[in-house]
Amino acid sequence: MHSAVFLIEFGAIILGLGLLGRLAGRFRFSPIPLYLLAGLAFGTGGLLPMGASEEFVAIGAEIGVILLLLMLGLEYTATDLVSNLKTQYPAGLVDFTLNAVPGALAALLMGWGPVAAVVLAGVTWISSSGVIAKVMGDLGRLGNRETPVILSVLVLEDLAMAVYLPIITALLAGVGLAAGSLTLAIALGVAGAVLFVAVRYGRVISRFVSSDDPEKLLLVVLGLTLLVAGIAQQLQVSAAVGAFLVGIALSGEVAEGTHTLLSPLRDLFAAVFFVFFGLHTDPASIPPVLLPALALALVTTVTKIATGYWAARRAGIGVKGRWRAGGTLVARGEFSIVIAGLAVSAGIEPALGPLATAYVLILVVIGPLTARYTEPLAAWFIGRRAGRTPLLAAVPSPAKSRESVPEPAPDQDPAGRP
Repeated sequence: MHSAVFLIEFGAIILGLGLLGRLAGRFRFSPIPLYLLAGLAFGTGGLLPMGASEEFVAIGAEIGVILLLLMLGLEYTATDLVSNLKTQYPAGLVDFTLNAVPGALAALLMGWGPVAAVVLAGVTWISSSGVIAKVMGDLGRLGNRETPVILSVLVLEDLAMAVYLPIITALLAGVGLAAGSLTLAIALGVAGAVLFVAVRYGRVISRFVSSDDPEKLLLVVLGLTLLVAGIAQQLQVSAAVGAFLVGIALSGEVAEGTHTLLSPLRDLFAAVFFVFFGLHTDPASIPPVLLPALALALVTTVTKIATGYWAARRAGIGVKGRWRAGGTLVARGEFSIVIAGLAVSAGIEPALGPLATAYVLILVVIGPLTARYTEPLAAWFIGRRAGRTPLLAAVPSPAKSRESVPEPAPDQDPAGRP
């Protein structure tokens, strides 16, 4: 009986995701907000709570984030990663300053104390790699010139989590300096070791994984990714960082074959991740903290757009690409929820959990919209001030034919790639 209920619930979830995806495709926008709202409607405190499939959905959500980051890593080589990190580390410092400080100040203004301030700083600082990877794929921007800049900022944030999470865990637990330093040293060592192996022995790993049989290639790559992600998480390093570095280590035909094989699995489990996020949010906890969460979301939307714009300009990207980079970085998600969850478990501040949840829900809905519309709205606004660009010309029309090839913009190459 329990298995029958599970099949009914999970089947309804997958069918609902498919229908929502078709609806989003009809209107040509990202389905992520619809997935989240569906989870909110049918989760804790929603219209029809689901219990039998909860554990499986939770595991599926973790796999979804891992696959999103693996597929993002497949787009770039280890050389690209090292080069971007060397050139873009100032963007990481700007990102931290502009986006962590508002969260810390908000916590202090509400009288929550220094530990809660450090926690909320992390919630507002870290963009959602999972959501952003999905949005860039939906919008067809993985090959854009600004994408390496976005990727560099995300990787710097994810690597920073290897330092931040042990620190916040030690603060919340009230452990001594020695224990906290040991945890931090282990985390940094593991992250560095995985990065070294990915950069130095990427070709060896690709040869080991390579297979002409799609079934064997799928099993080896998926198994290796889950194994590395699990070991990384066990050692206090983000599973997402481990999965991303596995993708970086694979190259050539192996990367192309893996991308083709895993794309359907990524789409399935990524959708489950976004539904799971909504399922575990009680709608009744949101209204009391909605106004401060909305104010914080508006401030950090502006600061994230500024971060992406600055980083892209520093990398020599054209104006359109700068606005796209800024708008794409807005979404928060999995890391913010993990950080807030640690604080809630430690009993630091009762209102911190609902505030973080409302904040992330707002930005995970707004994020796909800013990714799509920041650049055309900026073009319209600038053009209007100059008295020459109407709104309808700035915002791309969904009815425009896919076969029509527009003239390249000033920041595009002759092939039309931004």
